[in-house]
Amino acid sequence: MGKLLELKCISCGVNLLSDEDFIMFKCPNCGKIEIARCSKCKRLSNPYVCPNCGFKGP
Repeated sequence: MGKLLELKCISCGVNLLSDEDFIMFKCPNCGKIEIARCSKCKRLSNPYVCPNCGFKGP
């Protein structure tokens, strides 16, 4: 039996597998890291930081 995929919001750390409206996109600055955000952080424009280049986004 394999491990379940764990996908977390970069802003708050919530598990995204239970969130129907989460979003994933490449970092707008470096394009190398896939950013995942929950629907709540997306709606509230909570900040995030790219772990690769340090880009700060809303």
